[in-house]
Amino acid sequence: MDTAIIRKVLFSDAGFAPLALRFPLGIIFMVHGAQKLFGWFGGYGLEGTGQWMASQGIEPGVLMAGLAGPGEFFGGLFILIGLLTRPAALVLAFTMLIAIVSVHLSNGLLLTNNGYEYALALLAGSISLLISGAGRVSVDSLITQKS
Repeated sequence: MDTAIIRKVLFSDAGFAPLALRFPLGIIFMVHGAQKLFGWFGGYGLEGTGQWMASQGIEPGVLMAGLAGPGEFFGGLFILIGLLTRPAALVLAFTMLIAIVSVHLSNGLLLTNNGYEYALALLAGSISLLISGAGRVSVDSLITQKS
């Protein structure tokens, strides 16, 4: 495998700042993914989440839940530890964009109306990590130091 490509994807000279963003985003995404996958934290699991997604016009619901759940759970885990941060952030940004457009946009901005402000904040954080990378304290940094 071409180490130049790996280094380009994983390298970050952002210092310590991304760490402050990675921890809350990672935890939030992991919890939301666990709700979809396992029914933890008051979630409905794949079947229930799939039924809800189908009711929102996101079809086929169970398949979409099967994509969003692992994307959020494992993407959040990878963001948290700083592993494959840019690819994980891309998946999470895409997931939030879908959520905004398909579920929240018609409700306006405010979260109190089931609007898109929360998903927009998660989208912005994901895009920030996509741009900056994981920073100095990360598995990505350890990998690039060795390559």
